[in-house]
Amino acid sequence: MKKGLSILLVGVLVTSLFGCSFNEPKEQVKLTIAAAASLENAFEDKLIPMFEKEYPNVMIEGVYDSSGKLQLQIEKGLDADVFFSAATTQMSALKDENLVDADSISNVLENKLVLIKGKDSTTTVTGFDNIGDASIIAIGDPEVVPAGSYAKEALTNLGVWDSIQDRLSLAGNVTEVLSQVETQNAEIGLVYATDAASSDKVEVVAECNNSLLATPVLYPIGRVLSTKHKDEADSLIKFLKSDKALQVFKKYGFKKGE
Repeated sequence: MKKGLSILLVGVLVTSLFGCSFNEPKEQVKLTIAAAASLENAFEDKLIPMFEKEYPNVMIEGVYDSSGKLQLQIEKGLDADVFFSAATTQMSALKDENLVDADSISNVLENKLVLIKGKDSTTTVTGFDNIGDASIIAIGDPEVVPAGSYAKEALTNLGVWDSIQDRLSLAGNVTEVLSQVETQNAEIGLVYATDAASSDKVEVVAECNNSLLATPVLYPIGRVLSTKHKDEADSLIKFLKSDKALQVFKKYGFKKGE
């Protein structure tokens, strides 16, 4: 009996040791976040490395473009796990189409629309009041670029939208608007404050007053319903809403959303 008990105990001990020593590593997971172009620098420089260090079994791939284009891509089957929009319109549309989980959506950030010019520009435009003096005005295409939609709304409320149609240069996203002003292919442009802060080739002429907009420039985040990695996607959303992530966003010019 004693010999049999000893063998049994040894077997249990060996099993325990092997169980402790050879735990299978967590499965590697790749998450794709479809994010507004204005978020790219903060994500690639800081936030993705921070998250991957905290969650070593998860690799993040960022897909960046105008929120309108990303909405269309998700509608056409883009294999995204999380959507981070630069406006509530695109997020609401995807929620209504049952493509983003309504319960996962929250406003994380706020941005500002600003009027910019090139650093060496000799433009006489001093603010929104005389924006019509510019020869070429770069904005995002209002049909697909939230910054362009906000720009159209502000300029319409100022009463100048119709009179500047022949001077508008429509871009596919705010990064393109910024580039046009940097190279002085456009005399002035309308971008987010965060985009202006990312370039040493432009300067802010004026900040758009929120009274010209129906809603502030809010950035909502949500989980795409088709994701195969719900838990990891939820962890990424939680991380991006955390205080440490918000501190990073603030360094890039964002404010906490309401």
